[in-house]
Amino acid sequence: MKGIIIFEDGTVFKGKGFGWSGTRVGELVFNTAMTGYQKTLTDPSYSEQIITMTYPLLGNYGINETDYESDRIYAFGVVANDVCFQPSNWKSVMNIDAWLKEQKVPGVYNVDTREITRKLRNEGNQKCLISNEDIPLSQLKAILAAETLRGDQMKDAGTKEIVKWERDGNKYNVAVLDFGVKTNILKELFNRGCNLTIYPYGTKARIILADKPDGVFLTNGPGDPAEATEAVTIIEKLITNSNYGPNQMPIFGICMGHQLIALSQGGSTYKLKYGHRGCNHGVFDKNNGRSFITSQNHGYAVKAESIVLKGLEVTHLNLNDGTVEGMQHLSKPVFSVQFHPESSPGPNDTGYLFDKFIDLMEGGTL
Repeated sequence: MKGIIIFEDGTVFKGKGFGWSGTRVGELVFNTAMTGYQKTLTDPSYSEQIITMTYPLLGNYGINETDYESDRIYAFGVVANDVCFQPSNWKSVMNIDAWLKEQKVPGVYNVDTREITRKLRNEGNQKCLISNEDIPLSQLKAILAAETLRGDQMKDAGTKEIVKWERDGNKYNVAVLDFGVKTNILKELFNRGCNLTIYPYGTKARIILADKPDGVFLTNGPGDPAEATEAVTIIEKLITNSNYGPNQMPIFGICMGHQLIALSQGGSTYKLKYGHRGCNHGVFDKNNGRSFITSQNHGYAVKAESIVLKGLEVTHLNLNDGTVEGMQHLSKPVFSVQFHPESSPGPNDTGYLFDKFIDLMEGGTL
């Protein structure tokens, strides 16, 4: 099976196809993780994106029944240098080729992913077509030109109805506003004694507040945060009703949730040239003076100067480019980080942030 990748600027990469035989158009991005492809592809934050893996070999440990971050693959396609069709791992139940067929996701391999990554780093992410079908090049280019990339994927990446995670003995009740959450993020809270009520995008603040949660968690998710105007209004109302003292309701946001907190307080966000995606991004925590290796997946960032006079202060900085990786409110129990602290996939350096959230629900302060 032949495979082809066509950039919006007309650049063409030809290779071999694997997985589902189909054609998709999405934003082409690169991920620098050396492992964790199953978790990456099922992360809703990759909704409608085509992922180029910089690590040269994909599929060597197969696909198992546990390493899912959601119910399906959210990425529109995957690009690799080489693919292993005979994996070796005791947990493997199928190879990646069969999995992509099952999930109806096209893949292309036997292309120079180093060259593709350099192109994205130099020129930025761009619209791209991936195809395994026998379609003339002129027709594929016409399909690419006709497609428009969305920016509001967070509106339908999460749950469509209220879902509860409950267990006898759990002490806290946490409201989760879902923009496309990863399963292991929920597990981090659940295993720390939190019963979870997971709300769909657009749930009104009054509905969440009526349930009197001990804390609110704002999740990761795909898309342009500026498109989530309804969520920004909801979060502003939630923050207005969070206070220190015996009736405090701390709010913790990650990734998309972090960006939406900034927007809700009058800050602004901007699109990064090629984003941060991988498990090896260094971040400095100004509060404890330590640096951590983090797992990241985002294409937008909070503009530092936009939050200085908005009641927020920067707490974390990216050690590669100095972008904002975390912030906290100066007068309310509200804090957020840009990265994914649950380490799936990636290092577990920053799990302390979940403990910080628990401490705030216990009456602690930032």
